Amino acid sequence: MSNENKQMKLGAILMETGHHVAAWRHPNAGASRVVDVKYYQEMARTAERGKLDLVFFADTLGVPNYNSFFDHNVTIRLEPLTLLASLAAVTSHIGLAATATTTYNEPFHVARMFSSLDHISGGRTGWNVVTSALADEALNFSKEYHLEHSLRYERAKEFLKVVTGLWDSWEDDAFLFDKESGHFADSSKMHVLHHRGEHFNVRGPLNISRSPQGYPVIIQAGSSEEGQNLAAQTAELVFTAQPTLERAQAFYAGLKAKVAAFGRSTDELLIMPGVFPVIGATEQEAKDKLEQLQELIHPAVGIDVLSRKLGHDISGYPLDEPLPDLPESNGDKSRNHLLIDIARKEGLTIRELYMRVAGSRGHHTVVGTPAQVADHLEEWFVKQGADGFNIMSPYLPDGLDEFVDLVVPELQRRGLFRTEYEGTMLRDHLGLSRPNNQFAREAR
Repeated sequence: MSNENKQMKLGAILMETGHHVAAWRHPNAGASRVVDVKYYQEMARTAERGKLDLVFFADTLGVPNYNSFFDHNVTIRLEPLTLLASLAAVTSHIGLAATATTTYNEPFHVARMFSSLDHISGGRTGWNVVTSALADEALNFSKEYHLEHSLRYERAKEFLKVVTGLWDSWEDDAFLFDKESGHFADSSKMHVLHHRGEHFNVRGPLNISRSPQGYPVIIQAGSSEEGQNLAAQTAELVFTAQPTLERAQAFYAGLKAKVAAFGRSTDELLIMPGVFPVIGATEQEAKDKLEQLQELIHPAVGIDVLSRKLGHDISGYPLDEPLPDLPESNGDKSRNHLLIDIARKEGLTIRELYMRVAGSRGHHTVVGTPAQVADHLEEWFVKQGADGFNIMSPYLPDGLDEFVDLVVPELQRRGLFRTEYEGTMLRDHLGLSRPNNQFAREAR
């Protein structure tokens, strides 16, 4: 296969004890360390040793209201931006990205926090722009229900416009620090936003200078029609769940076409599907590892995970019968449709579907030797199903060590992945340009 001298991008999603829902029960998982900052620092250094582009922390602002989650699942996590600041102190190159929802935050807070983190890290920050899909989040913010799906995206679009406007409050050379003249800054290079919109009224300016990257890298993960439209207009990196190469190729081609339709270069947006790699010295060993994890799934957890993904409580339906017809969900529509499609096409029972979801959670699963895992990644990359991948290790920290020590060298040997970082900032790693200040004279 020819890769036309391009190299793939690789991120690592550090999901507490691992991406598998039963990962915390694995003998080698760090179950008791889920709020231990040193645990995450060790993994960030492992990712940096592998020359990965970034580590990423997903986040929600609530705990699912299912008894099994309290009894049998990981329900606690560190606030991600606080955690990323600590990771910045012990790393020098790896990108640091996290989720912050536009549904239950304010633009000024998000703009200030991510800009601060970009300064602290020397330009290594990425913001995953999401709308909240977990129904329980609304109950923590004085609401009974989320905004309707399309309205959440309208709010998100305006939210992002306000944040980028605030990030451009100061031109890059606005601060003089001239002790002799007494001029700390040149106020002519300060821009007050004065935003008045449907959802937000924000004066500005931001009380921090423009960050090293100009803007932290804008990441999005919505795969619904509204999510793709927002990503095509504004995102620079897209996380997505695609279970097969054919679906990945269709999503890749469709989203790149949308990017072009909005007048952007297709190179301005990178698409990174999630991959759930189970790695063994032999294919059978890898299969045995997966089976060991699957046997650790508590049935109540499997049902509750699937209920959450579908946006409906399915605990009352027979486990060994097909998934019933369900009404449209107001939650994560793209994941809802994906899972229903898998169940229908493969004729899965509810039990079989939750076993599938509890592992990869709808992402592509690769089970095999390091060379076999590399083969899969190469095929998707070369056949335009991906610009890179989010590695969702089944269990942590060992799963990340296995990928970095066994798969990364194989990708490097094939010329598919870097052997050294190209620069010090996340935009350097991803090959993304630094955005101009929209209000600066030279930008007009």
